Amino acid sequence: MSLSIGIVGLPNVGKSTLFNALTQKRVPAENYPFCTIDPSVGVVAVPDPRVDTLADFSHSAKRIPAAIEFVDIAGLVKGASEGEGLGNKFLSHIREVDAIAEVVRVFNDPDVIHVSNKPDPRADVETINLELILADMQTVEKRLDSVARELKRGEKSAMVEHAALEKMRAALEAGKLAREAALNDTEMLHIKSLQLLTMKPILYVFNHKAGAADADMSALLQFFSATGANVVHVDARIESELSELAPEEKGSFRAELGVKDDGINDLIIESYRMLGLITFFTTGSDETRGWTIKTGSTAPEAGAAIHMDFKEKFIRAEVIFWENLLTAGSYAHARERGLLRTEGKDYIVKDGDVIEFKI
Repeated sequence: MSLSIGIVGLPNVGKSTLFNALTQKRVPAENYPFCTIDPSVGVVAVPDPRVDTLADFSHSAKRIPAAIEFVDIAGLVKGASEGEGLGNKFLSHIREVDAIAEVVRVFNDPDVIHVSNKPDPRADVETINLELILADMQTVEKRLDSVARELKRGEKSAMVEHAALEKMRAALEAGKLAREAALNDTEMLHIKSLQLLTMKPILYVFNHKAGAADADMSALLQFFSATGANVVHVDARIESELSELAPEEKGSFRAELGVKDDGINDLIIESYRMLGLITFFTTGSDETRGWTIKTGSTAPEAGAAIHMDFKEKFIRAEVIFWENLLTAGSYAHARERGLLRTEGKDYIVKDGDVIEFKI
């Protein structure tokens, strides 16, 4: 399953530095606007100690964690919805991702250029969100014109879509994100094809900097508290430097800098959760692997993550929760204790299931 998170934000807020930390893949991160023109894509492993635990249990030759994609997208400026800066590229690239990681610079540093000369985290968030809202307004208005013609022809489905679009326009005109509009399930289906930018889930990434004081965040924190937005905290520069170190050196470097939390892991895990993803496992002597599926997937749908044959030719699946397998000590003991179950096509896979598909 290929699902991606677009890293967006104003120029020089730390997007490419964060991307480097995430992927350990070098992309330009110079200190000037628009250094990132074409989006870079990196596949990022989802931190999950269960993979190593199961691999040790099975004496696996390989261990492969679940993964998601992060896309480093060009910086946005005020007026992007009208084509300012690299606005058109920005908007087209963000339309292709499944969720947004919006990087917000919260540190003061006169040596790092800010497009507005001085960081104002609340204003920066409002600038980005307003440009996304304005772009969505253009999309909705254009579609409303088309639907009006369909209404005149008496097409019944046009009535439902028109009602959904009017609700969407009202929300956007009020400065709300599209996903805040009160649409029912049928209306949601009708506007899905529009790929509205503000319909995508957003994770706000507060980028701090060791040794630099944070900007005034009181207004920003009030905004997030009121909206219930998802937030993670990182120090992109430190995390980028840490990504170049051997694992055994990272702990001492963190201690030396006084950085306790792994913001990158928090970012990956929260992004994974925000996309509504879970992990099931296959394990054996050849490899232990985490597989990414959507929450609520049936056993055949989960099998398709491995190969379409496991969906199309599905007969049954042998399922055991990963901790139960470890407790039992072996598949044979798990079967004797009734911990290893045979499930059919209607089984809803749970996070942490270890599965063997039968076709």
